[in-house]
Amino acid sequence: MNIDFPYFKDAEINSFSPLSLAYIGDAVYEVYIRSHVMNSGNMPVNKLHHAATHYVSAKAQSNIVHRIMEFLTEDEISVFKRGRNAHSYTTAKNADIVDYRHATGFEALIGYLFILKRYDRINEIVKMCVEAVENE
Repeated sequence: MNIDFPYFKDAEINSFSPLSLAYIGDAVYEVYIRSHVMNSGNMPVNKLHHAATHYVSAKAQSNIVHRIMEFLTEDEISVFKRGRNAHSYTTAKNADIVDYRHATGFEALIGYLFILKRYDRINEIVKMCVEAVENE
């Protein structure tokens, strides 16, 4: 996915809170995963949704980030930790707080890369995520 969004300037990256990065990262990751699931074949939407939850739930994202952590750069780990440690006023609906925080950190990382227009790196990370889930 190589879309050039003019809304973000590289100089603005430090002005975003970790939770703002997670907000956009959640949406970006969801699009990648929905695209991946749809490429698996035509199926009813409820089956697509069920398949996607193996990748996008807080528990899944928490498991994924632990499996790919060694492949992240120091900068990426730093962004993940900022997101993980951010205090959110919302609570996890279907996950424990530790998984929820790790998922928030992961989403912050994806948002950070998206705003910096590092689409190739997002592709690499999403491929690692898919492999991590499919090799469980």
